[in-house]
Amino acid sequence: MTNWRAVFVGFVVATVLGILGLALPGVGQLAAGLIGGFVAGYMAGGGIGSGFWHGLLAGALGGIIGGLLIGVAVGVAGLALGPVGGAISGTVGVGIFAFAVAVSLVMAVESAIAGAVGGALNSGADTGRSTGGQRY
Repeated sequence: MTNWRAVFVGFVVATVLGILGLALPGVGQLAAGLIGGFVAGYMAGGGIGSGFWHGLLAGALGGIIGGLLIGVAVGVAGLALGPVGGAISGTVGVGIFAFAVAVSLVMAVESAIAGAVGGALNSGADTGRSTGGQRY
């Protein structure tokens, strides 16, 4: 079962560190994806598979949101330039979509690997399932 709280927290960590990482282009975003995936995997616990899954979701969510923001910015710029700008914006939009997909894949894979490490380190974590009040 997916722990959406862990995914969201990992996404937020990756986003905040990615914004701060703009000071070191490339390296800052790479580190942000790794740390965000690790946080998601560690919070979810449950072993390597669970950590991988939660890190993957956190990284992919970050890539999708980032791609959407870039697309909106290009669309607004195209609208400001009128009909010619709209045509140029639409053409550029196809390239931006391909770039956003590539970024999402890279962020998802690196976050998934870091999430697997985090899940392995916290393999005995409570996954949020109820044990009926009993502690084992």
